[in-house]
Amino acid sequence: MSKILGVYEGLLKTHPKKTNAIMTGTLFGLGDVIAQLGFPQKGSNTKYDFARTARSVIYGSMIFSFVGDRWFKFLSNKVSLPNRPNGHWTNTLFRVGVDQMTFAPTSIPFYFGCLTLMEGKPLEDAKKKINDRWWETLRANWAVWPAFQCFNFTFVPLQHRLLAVNAIAIFWNTFLSYKNSLATSSEHKTPVYSPPIVD
Repeated sequence: MSKILGVYEGLLKTHPKKTNAIMTGTLFGLGDVIAQLGFPQKGSNTKYDFARTARSVIYGSMIFSFVGDRWFKFLSNKVSLPNRPNGHWTNTLFRVGVDQMTFAPTSIPFYFGCLTLMEGKPLEDAKKKINDRWWETLRANWAVWPAFQCFNFTFVPLQHRLLAVNAIAIFWNTFLSYKNSLATSSEHKTPVYSPPIVD
C-alpha cells in the first residue's frame, strides 16, 4: 500500500491534473459499479449499463476533478478568519462551514444536471430531477461530510485532500449514482387516458 501511495505522490508531483482526473474518474466509476450491482432498480433492464458507468467516469475525471481541486485550493489559500493563524481550529470550522453552505448546495444540482444532460435528456428533465432530489440529497450530505471535512482540513495535506475526499466518496458516489438512476416524481405518475378506457 505504501508503494502505491508513493507512486501516486510521484505522479501527483509530475502530472497533478492528469493524476487527479484519473483517480477521481475511477472512483466515480467505481461508485456507479457498486450502485448498479448492489442496488438494481426494480423493473429496470437487468443488463449492466456500461454507458451509465462511462458517464460517471467522464463526469468525475473531466469535470469534478478540476472543480474539486480548485475548490480545495481556494478554501485553503483564500478562506480564513482575520487575526487567526491559518491552521487554527476556528479556521478549520470556518472552512468546513463555507464548504458545506456553498459548495455542497451547488455541486449536488450540478451533478444531477450534468448526468441527466449526458444521458441525452432535455434540460427540463434535469430541472425535474434536481427539484425532486436536491433537498434530501443535501440533508444526507450534511449527515456525512461536515465531520469528515473537519478531519480532512485538519490532518490531510492540501495535495491529498481531493484523494481523501474521493476515497470516502466511493460510498457517497454510490449513493449519488443510485439517486440519479431513480425515476422522477413525474415519471411515477399514473397515466391518464382520454377518453377513459372501458373494458
